[in-house]
Amino acid sequence: MPRRYAEIYPSLPLLNSDAKEHISAAALMSVRYFQAEPDSMPEDVFAEHHVVLNLQENAHRVQNRRNGEMRDFTLHKDDVIITPAGMRSGWRWFAKSDVIIVTLDPAKVERFAQSELGILLDPQQLNDEPQFSDADLCNAGVMLRDALENDDISSGVMFEAMSRVLLVKLLQRYGKRRAEEVALSAKFTSKHYNQVLAFIRARLDQTITVDELAREAGMSASHFARVFKETLGSTPMQYVLAYRIEQAMKMMEDPARPLGDVALSCGFADQAHFSRSFKQVTGQTPRQFRAA
Repeated sequence: MPRRYAEIYPSLPLLNSDAKEHISAAALMSVRYFQAEPDSMPEDVFAEHHVVLNLQENAHRVQNRRNGEMRDFTLHKDDVIITPAGMRSGWRWFAKSDVIIVTLDPAKVERFAQSELGILLDPQQLNDEPQFSDADLCNAGVMLRDALENDDISSGVMFEAMSRVLLVKLLQRYGKRRAEEVALSAKFTSKHYNQVLAFIRARLDQTITVDELAREAGMSASHFARVFKETLGSTPMQYVLAYRIEQAMKMMEDPARPLGDVALSCGFADQAHFSRSFKQVTGQTPRQFRAA
């Protein structure tokens, strides 16, 4: 079974987003900052994507074995290395490191790409990028690191905002999009998905039916329902419900907003309907979620 990347770090990070009280448990990513003496990490297969952002001013030698192939190379400031989940990888570095390591849960990446960017990602999600330079991505990482310096509400808000910025940059530049010609032969393309998503967003506070979504995609209801599930892994109505709950969670970040208003804004008949649906999807009531 693939492990988490953090399970084999040879030293403790100086900063760790997982250890911060004011960063949401539903955060998009884990961020750790290291300045580690020369060392190594054994080869293993990981359940998460990991992205290494190098901040070390001085170029230094690094070895990275990826799926059995050894790379012996020089790492420069602002170099980035992306290792997709499921790839066997191991490391050795020969000088003191100064790196930010971002780990990403593929399920969270998939949801974010679909709901926020309207992107249908390939199952691999991220390109296998063993080394490239991207100062902009590294600067976004530095802002994330700086948000970890203090464990307070404002720092937590900054971390959440910058994690979204970094993930958008990462997916737009290095996300591996599903090829239209291999979209499970379902003919449900990114264009169809964006049409459907735009309709859901515009009608979030109203009743939405499969027939309406099918019309947006230019398909019969039965064909649409089949290809939607083949492509996205859920029925159209399951997806609509999950999207309503996701938007409700965002609205509930405002503690002054009444739950009844959130319920109606997200298309639920009343607060009781909202509470039942929310618990069905998340395992807790809206009040419990907000309190947590």
